[in-house]
Amino acid sequence: MKRLPPLPALHTFLITAQCCNFTRAAEQLHITQGAVSRQIAGLEDHLGYELFIRQARGLSLTAEGREWLPRVQQIFGLIDEAVEQIGEKRETLQLKAPTCVMRWLLPRLLQWQKERPDVPVELTTTVKHGVDFHREQFDAAVMYGAPPDSSLTSHHLFDEQLTPVCSRPLLEGPVPLLTPDDLEHHLLLHPTRDERDWKAWLKTADVHLSNVGKGQHFETLDLAMSMASQGTGVAIGDWSLIGDDLRAGRLVMPFALKVRTGLAYYLVHPQRPAPSAPLAELLDWLQAQARATS
Repeated sequence: MKRLPPLPALHTFLITAQCCNFTRAAEQLHITQGAVSRQIAGLEDHLGYELFIRQARGLSLTAEGREWLPRVQQIFGLIDEAVEQIGEKRETLQLKAPTCVMRWLLPRLLQWQKERPDVPVELTTTVKHGVDFHREQFDAAVMYGAPPDSSLTSHHLFDEQLTPVCSRPLLEGPVPLLTPDDLEHHLLLHPTRDERDWKAWLKTADVHLSNVGKGQHFETLDLAMSMASQGTGVAIGDWSLIGDDLRAGRLVMPFALKVRTGLAYYLVHPQRPAPSAPLAELLDWLQAQARATS
């Protein structure tokens, strides 16, 4: 009996066949283009024939590749169903989310546990914004960025809307903060290393500052918001994520302008099989919470 091809290589073949492009497949698999190419070459060596025709403008499937594709799709479909059916026996729902959404998500999950202690949720945080349900055993995930591709079932939560925030003592302090131009005299707090959020807001506000690159940089939005609430400086944050801080008075908005970036937060889960009843209830509940936020 011939040795079976490795499952990871078959999964790489499936994604590559759907994209017909090594670069896009690498992006979806969260590995390098070279790793995709090597896995495909190894699978072809194992089988004894080529699965793709390499062309200058991309890839196309060989006759053997076209025969393999529906069979591999069926294999992973059966694995997905088995994982979901067996996973239904778990009492705990597995949820993945990026750290940037924690300020909004965590208090709501704590409220969910108070209301539904019979459906506990285990949350895994990550600095990455993607999820691969073939490789990661999560029931659902929160994703930040552009709309997810059609391979996932997605539910829009809210759009990213950037606005400066600070503490009330800083706003009412001796250094004026009446117009965006007054930001020149305050320390700017950046939730990212690349300063893109401040630059996007200032561009829309038509304000030019000399101190953008002199501000304090943080690894996460949560750290920047915490420092802003302590009066350290003025941070740029997502209005949808910091609503609880604004309502509680921990942060205030010195200006009314909110800038939409075109990015958003989404709840996603595999297309099949259908989510379990507890998961469907949690997803509906979180969407209702998001509607109340916006």
